Amino acid sequence: MTETRDQGLLTIGAVARASGLTASALRFYGDCGLLAPAVVDEVTGYRYYTPEQCARAVLIRRLRGIELPLPEVAEVLDAGAARAREVLDRHVAELARRAAAAAAVAGEVRQVLAARGGVTVDAAGFARAVRQVVRAAVVDPELPVLAGVLLEVDDTGLTVTATDRYRLSTRSVAPRRGVERSWSAVVEAGVLTAAVAEAPGELVLAEDEGGVRIVTGASSRRLPGIAAEFPDYRAVLAGLGPARTRVLLGRAPLLAALEAATAPVPLVVAGAGVALGGPVPVTLPATVTGAPLRLAFDPRVLRPAVEDALGPELMLDLTAPDQPVVLRSATDGDLTTLVMPVDPAH
Repeated sequence: MTETRDQGLLTIGAVARASGLTASALRFYGDCGLLAPAVVDEVTGYRYYTPEQCARAVLIRRLRGIELPLPEVAEVLDAGAARAREVLDRHVAELARRAAAAAAVAGEVRQVLAARGGVTVDAAGFARAVRQVVRAAVVDPELPVLAGVLLEVDDTGLTVTATDRYRLSTRSVAPRRGVERSWSAVVEAGVLTAAVAEAPGELVLAEDEGGVRIVTGASSRRLPGIAAEFPDYRAVLAGLGPARTRVLLGRAPLLAALEAATAPVPLVVAGAGVALGGPVPVTLPATVTGAPLRLAFDPRVLRPAVEDALGPELMLDLTAPDQPVVLRSATDGDLTTLVMPVDPAH
């Protein structure tokens, strides 16, 4: 059998090779009336096509490649140009709609997969928690991990911690839903702050190969981790001696008293108040439990700790003039900050 016969007709094999359709596909399109052969040999049953039909076969292949149904393929090929454009435009719009729907589903599935083992929290509340602890982070070439924030997830929720070795802040965040598994990671403080600054609604934090993946809505972002061991702050907290004196006082009055201070501020706890020295000495009302105590603080360290505290009240657990002071506050979560006193003579 030759590739062509009289009148320049092409065999089905030649059309198949030229059009990119298989011979069986050409038979299918012929049987459904879309590409009937020009001649069918009465004896052999061989099908023959004109060169124009070969060009039509190419168009059929391309239109079927974009999933155009057979009736619409016939309209595009046989109707006028205006009708063909209308059919194609409608089909392309439908493909775009389906692609958008597929992208939305894929985004939702990616979020579900990325969030496995993660913790769901209020985005704005988590952003506040990060801001409250990051000032305790510090860039230290000898200890790069101190530039990071430790994120810990367990069955009690999420804990956010930072320290510069002179100040330590640790904040608990209540999860929106239950936690599947425990994990921890250290993320650079500035990167974490920027990533959650304007996150809407809820966000999911999940461990991701040593880093943290943050999922908000259909978006997902991985924050690289700091591959170093974070200081064992729980051992530090556990190693503190029992509080000798406990003070409960208003956060705003204490903050106002520290505003003008630039040098170490003497602080005397006794009776029913806390006396602060400095440029404008003041005695603040407070509930004091335990023995009187005298100590001093660098306002550059104490002021940020007071600013970042939660709620209107602040609790101070005091052990000794040369031991860390524990500042505690709470709303829906709690914030614990350790601040080292200073020698008032320096």
